Amino acid sequence: MEPDGRALGITATAGLILMLTGVFGMIQGIVGIVDNDLYVATNKWLFELDATAWGWGHILIGIIALCAGVGLFFGRRWARAIAIIIAAVSILANFAWLPYYPMWAILVIAFDLIVIWAVTVHGSDFAAASNHTSGG
Repeated sequence: MEPDGRALGITATAGLILMLTGVFGMIQGIVGIVDNDLYVATNKWLFELDATAWGWGHILIGIIALCAGVGLFFGRRWARAIAIIIAAVSILANFAWLPYYPMWAILVIAFDLIVIWAVTVHGSDFAAASNHTSGG
């Protein structure tokens, strides 16, 4: 059975979003490590950590997201599972990041929700297409 082209496009978009948020998360983390005073919390929130600690967390999440996004393009089953898990972790991390950059955090949370939806609904179609074209 031939996979639906829309499903393939949606999952490819999710993979691209995951890779981009991974790269931007790594950049965000590097900035937090290099210039600890750049990120200033605007309000007193429950989650107040050092920007350097947040930086290392964002770098780790970004690296895993980037790898999972690449794996999605190759139709890897592990990549679908990791994509869902890392997008959920990214939602939590960016929720805690709200006091520092609220608009950016909300945007990343929205993208992570799109990734989770696309991978859970259409991820198997993308994997089937990848196996179909590679002969496996």
